[in-house]
Amino acid sequence: MKHYTDIFIDFDDTLYDTHGNAVTALEETFRHFHLEQYFDDPQVFYDDYWRTNIDLWGRYANGEISREYLIVERFRHPLCKSEKVRVQSEKAASAFKDYCLQVSDVFLDYCSNKPGVVEGAHELMDYLKQKGYRLHMCSNGFHEVQYKKLAACGLRDYFDTIILSEDAGFNKPDPRFFDYAFKQSNAKRESTVMIGDNYSTDIQGAVNAGIDTIFFNRWPDYPATGPLTHEVKSLKEIMAII
Repeated sequence: MKHYTDIFIDFDDTLYDTHGNAVTALEETFRHFHLEQYFDDPQVFYDDYWRTNIDLWGRYANGEISREYLIVERFRHPLCKSEKVRVQSEKAASAFKDYCLQVSDVFLDYCSNKPGVVEGAHELMDYLKQKGYRLHMCSNGFHEVQYKKLAACGLRDYFDTIILSEDAGFNKPDPRFFDYAFKQSNAKRESTVMIGDNYSTDIQGAVNAGIDTIFFNRWPDYPATGPLTHEVKSLKEIMAII
């Protein structure tokens, strides 16, 4: 068994149940803004939000769009599923952009205060800390939101280093993100392993950076599409690997 000293760990949907918490937060946001006045069926809004959000985060990770574009567009697109909203947005584009930003602020506030974690997250982190690994969070999430989430779910104290793409200046899977992560953590490539649920950003990025990987295959619809070192379907399985 290879000896590791440092572990890079993705946060959203690897440890923190971002999707589960966001499902609840999206419903709360819908009620907060009384969007039922525009949508007879809320599911129309929810479904388009998730499709749009997945696409935008992929483009953001690849450096194709800005943070502001992501924040606005992930709500502009689903809101415009309502013809009434779409007409209003076309008449007053600037005001509608501000409205989308307000929706985003409320949504992120709801999200970032949720404590839900992926099953086994605290147990895994306890195990890794007791084994003496140095633990480094590696995330593309927004700076102010990630620290709120860490506080809400009680995982902050496990990490030796918090490495965020906004601080690095580059997103995973860009190799420069990992160069920054090594500089901040003082970890060595030959004794570091990356754990993450997103093959394209976490695993492919780590492979390109020359480090071992543990792919947490949480989403059957998004399987591995290339090389990796280990693959698990639960966080508990990681304890048998390292």
